[in-house]
Amino acid sequence: MSVQSEKIVVKFGGTSLADASQIRKVKSIVQADPRRRFVVVSAPGKRGKDDAKVTDLLLTCWHLAAQKLDYSQPLSLIRARYDSIADELGVARLQQPLDEAATELEKLAQGDESSLATRDWMAARGEFCLALLVADFLGAEFVPSGECIRFDSEGALDAVSYTNLAERMSDPHKTYVVPGFYGRDRFGKIKTFPRGGSDITGAVVARAIGASVYQNWTDVSGLLMADPRVVENPRPIGEVTYRELRELAYMGAEVLHAETIFPASQAGIPIHIKNTNRPDDTGTRIVAERDSREGQIVGIAGRKGFSVIYIEKAMMNQSRGFGRRVLEILETHGVSFEHMPSGLDSMSIIISDEEFHGLETAILKDLKRTLEPDRVELLDKMALLATVGEGMAYRVGVSGTLFDSLREAKVNVRMISQGASEINIIVGVDESDYERAMDAIYRAFVI
Repeated sequence: MSVQSEKIVVKFGGTSLADASQIRKVKSIVQADPRRRFVVVSAPGKRGKDDAKVTDLLLTCWHLAAQKLDYSQPLSLIRARYDSIADELGVARLQQPLDEAATELEKLAQGDESSLATRDWMAARGEFCLALLVADFLGAEFVPSGECIRFDSEGALDAVSYTNLAERMSDPHKTYVVPGFYGRDRFGKIKTFPRGGSDITGAVVARAIGASVYQNWTDVSGLLMADPRVVENPRPIGEVTYRELRELAYMGAEVLHAETIFPASQAGIPIHIKNTNRPDDTGTRIVAERDSREGQIVGIAGRKGFSVIYIEKAMMNQSRGFGRRVLEILETHGVSFEHMPSGLDSMSIIISDEEFHGLETAILKDLKRTLEPDRVELLDKMALLATVGEGMAYRVGVSGTLFDSLREAKVNVRMISQGASEINIIVGVDESDYERAMDAIYRAFVI
């Protein structure tokens, strides 16, 4: 593919668009590479610790109006925010879109059923309005997400969205700005994506136009190999696969969630995480495959807040349907499990504490009554840590290194789970040992 035909989608997060000075950085980044003609924007984020996100202010307006309470103060803050950005950038103020939001809120507060101001409609105003300003500042064409991105009857992305976007952004001489976070459902109403919605929009646009790379610009220079709140100055991750990313995100690492980048990963489009404030930093590339021989692991992630239901019964391995009946009891109570390591006569079901909702006693009672085990008990306050890396499958002694590090740190391992793919090794430890365990594992593999 020639440089002239390559296309790069750039998505900017809320902190990258928090004020006029940040948006000027965005313009410099876009103009630094002629391939960056497809720009996806979030709503303005926080300018400082005590500031509010525009999306949060919009939702506050909606909640107040729905309860027929005064919403004028947050609405005036929103208008002032956009006016300030427009004035500093030297572009026209957004009089009409903001007036429309005020009108629809007034209808909502009066109980007028014709109001457009649903929760999703209000939330999406943040991206809609900022995209108009950014398009004006870049001299680009505004592409309304509501006219291109569609959801099907089940609320999932409709494939027609790709066609709509491709047709709308086909001019090779233009730059396009697309508001993230939303589209329309089959009834024509505004509908937002779930968490990480603007990231999803960026991935959808990347797939629609056949991008060579999807650059996700934020306020960090890529992903880190461990939680910096636990491990001092952890190394950045240079390259990680989609599979590895999914494992890290699942275990609580603050990374892009696999669901948000699925449209791009499904099409094999690399994702590159970059820092708006330090554009020359290498960042992290997320790819379909990497040379896993270059390193044993890519990262360590973990979460606290788990409990273990431990079940013991003689000859369990010969009792047909035992595991199925255990899971049926959990399903009856609406509880899902995380892991289920087992032995010949024992089984441990790892469950997030958030799943229980006070049902622990009832579940244990049903297990005892239905299964008649020799022993069943609930063990709480457990943390899970995942050591992730596709390279582990090609290295002898990875498990030994991991468990030696925990032994030397005097951390007791309460649970071990490793899949046949060897993409990760998950250990359960007491919550009080969580930080010490993560630091020990990191030092064993990285330092």
